[in-house]
Amino acid sequence: MKRGNEPRGVIPLIITPFDASGAIDRAIFRREVRHLIGCGVHGLSPGGSTGEGASLTDDDLSTLISIVREENKAGLPVVAGVIRSSTQAAVTTALAAKAAGADALMVTPVFYNVLVPDADGNASFFREIAEASGLPLIIYNVVPQNEIGTDLFSRLLAIPGVVGIKQSVGGIMAFYEQKLVNGDRAMVYSATDEMIATTFSLGADGAISAILSLFPRRCVRMWDLVKEGKHDEARRIQDEIHPLWRAVRGPQFPARMKAALRIMGRDCGHSRSPMSGVSEVQLATMKALLAQVGDK
Repeated sequence: MKRGNEPRGVIPLIITPFDASGAIDRAIFRREVRHLIGCGVHGLSPGGSTGEGASLTDDDLSTLISIVREENKAGLPVVAGVIRSSTQAAVTTALAAKAAGADALMVTPVFYNVLVPDADGNASFFREIAEASGLPLIIYNVVPQNEIGTDLFSRLLAIPGVVGIKQSVGGIMAFYEQKLVNGDRAMVYSATDEMIATTFSLGADGAISAILSLFPRRCVRMWDLVKEGKHDEARRIQDEIHPLWRAVRGPQFPARMKAALRIMGRDCGHSRSPMSGVSEVQLATMKALLAQVGDK
């Protein structure tokens, strides 16, 4: 349930840079944190899907959170990703994130097909994490085979600590439905990257998504424009960056993000195995588009 102090606004997912051996490149990560803060974002989210959170150990996640805390002089909210396939593992990760200094958790439902629970199982999953951590919990609704629909989310809001949902699966229609049904009782965050300004206009409490990491300045500008009632100006920015997003999204998404950022002058290292690189055809498409669109 809404408490009044939940994170709001533009909360980018921080890219996790790895070196060729698969170890975290702490210097690049620290640089990315500084860059995002300098762009005026309203919060920071390490360990999400864009940050290859499913491949991170609990020690990895703790390291990332600790670096964010060191650089976060303004005290922006830190929303840590928890992507695990069992309740026990998710609780352990949540506790590690809390100990490292996370302010809130963004928890992905169980995603492995044969382990997908029913409504009771989902309720138990989120309840145990919320009770163990004592942190505000945002559900990351991204798993098609374990979608948290409006009715189930309404039920989950009875769990103390569940304060919001990051709506990804189902696109803008699912986002709008969550906002209509549960928006008065919960924070509804957008992850509809291709229409991020539109979701702001529809009343999103904020966004936690990849496009915020790619274009942090532009996304903050869209947020501000919508708050000022300048919806057409915000949509023009959305229209400008939409073609690049179409080129970036797709299989091996974090690797595509890193390729796009490298073209833009923000080299974020390698992705962790088993993710491979981006094809030359894909790179050529990104380069052609990025010659026309930047984060200005």
